[in-house]
Amino acid sequence: MDGDGVGGSMHVVMLPWLAFGHILPFAEFAKRVARQGHRVTLFSTPRNTRRLIDVPPSLAGRIRVVDIPLPRVEHLPEHAEATIDLPSNDLRPYLRRAYDEAFSRELSRLLQETGPSRLDWVLADYAAYWAPAAAARHGVPCAFLSLFGAAALCFFGPAETLQGRGPYAKTEPAHLTAVPEYVPFPTTVAFRGYEARELFKPSLIPDESGVSESYRFSQSIEGCQLVAVRSNQEFEPEWLELLGELYQKPVIPIGMFPPPPPQDVAGHEETLRWLDRQEPNSVVYAAFGSEVKLTAEQLQRIALGLEASGLPFIWAFRAPPDAGDGDGLPGGFKERVNGRGVVCRGWVPQGKFLAHASVGGFLTHAGWNSIAEGLANGVRLVLLPLMFEQGLNARQLAEKKVAVEVARDEDDGSFAANDIVDALRRVMVGEEGDEFGVKVKELAKVFGDDEVNDRYVRDFLKCLSEYKMQRQG
Repeated sequence: MDGDGVGGSMHVVMLPWLAFGHILPFAEFAKRVARQGHRVTLFSTPRNTRRLIDVPPSLAGRIRVVDIPLPRVEHLPEHAEATIDLPSNDLRPYLRRAYDEAFSRELSRLLQETGPSRLDWVLADYAAYWAPAAAARHGVPCAFLSLFGAAALCFFGPAETLQGRGPYAKTEPAHLTAVPEYVPFPTTVAFRGYEARELFKPSLIPDESGVSESYRFSQSIEGCQLVAVRSNQEFEPEWLELLGELYQKPVIPIGMFPPPPPQDVAGHEETLRWLDRQEPNSVVYAAFGSEVKLTAEQLQRIALGLEASGLPFIWAFRAPPDAGDGDGLPGGFKERVNGRGVVCRGWVPQGKFLAHASVGGFLTHAGWNSIAEGLANGVRLVLLPLMFEQGLNARQLAEKKVAVEVARDEDDGSFAANDIVDALRRVMVGEEGDEFGVKVKELAKVFGDDEVNDRYVRDFLKCLSEYKMQRQG
């Protein structure tokens, strides 16, 4: 294909934030845009490109990955190029500072190019809050490409609210525990008290990078010409409509574009053979994303919950930072679950596991990427939100009756092994489990259908082309 039939081929640049959960979806979206006949320049760093970005030979002429070395920043560990490389979340502001300096400089350089390589659009993640203004200086439009769902974006409100101004400003943790007054329909999408207390300072207070996370969002929203949301009309039409009213600019769903299952399963052949021997829809896959750093106590309770559930499981395991010399697992755990549970370390082919007919449930932290992958494969979800907007995602999915959230202590967010057991057995066993199974299979027809996802990408690109032609006209 050559362009989308409206205004011919475009050249877009994509600026993901330096987290696996941002780089991977941006890279997948880049491929889908390139398959529609457009050219993509994708900003990355040398180490992230090596470990995450794989451009198929058929798209090599349309996708250019620009590796941008990060500057040395005090307190930032050497070779840290993504959040997963940071031993502590307290170091995130220093990674943001390095990102701002290096990526803004490279964007300014690219915006000055003329002729065939001139940019038509900048597609920026929330962290690149300086991108809309830089693009505007060169007469190039900018879209904020949100990897967060519409419900979570609505909860945090328009740019004014994110800047701590206006009637809906969230100036203390308690403000995060109530559904905003501007939401015109009944919903439970709000944070619990313990989530609000953990989230408030890292998100709404300026950090060592010079600005707050909420300020980054506000500038990305305020400065862009349109907002692209990783979502679809079939899943959250009411929230997408509200978001357009709040932002007062076009809000365009771009589909969920889950990655295809990886072909490379190096080191996990035995696990796949074990899966082949299990009953259909009987296995729980447990994974908590690349951002979450579980405490040793949380990990122990998850382990004991998986054990006590009596269900077969695969666990994508990472030792907690506070585990000391051991791996943090309860004594004798591996022996007791031998044959029924598989503990995988390091990289796992998550898409391959979730697509397997034996996997029927997904115990996850409720990150939007994992939700997209789980629902694309029609697996039932058990949610244990642990950071960021994950609590909002969990409320939304539970409200739509496609997931169960693990019960927690309202004061401190703690949970017991039995809370894991109860949630797992609700979605995996008996009549209620069957009902969840039917609902997620229905959603899989939208989330996991390449044709549906590509239609959203085409519609989005058509909007970009039409905007470009209007400006030229």
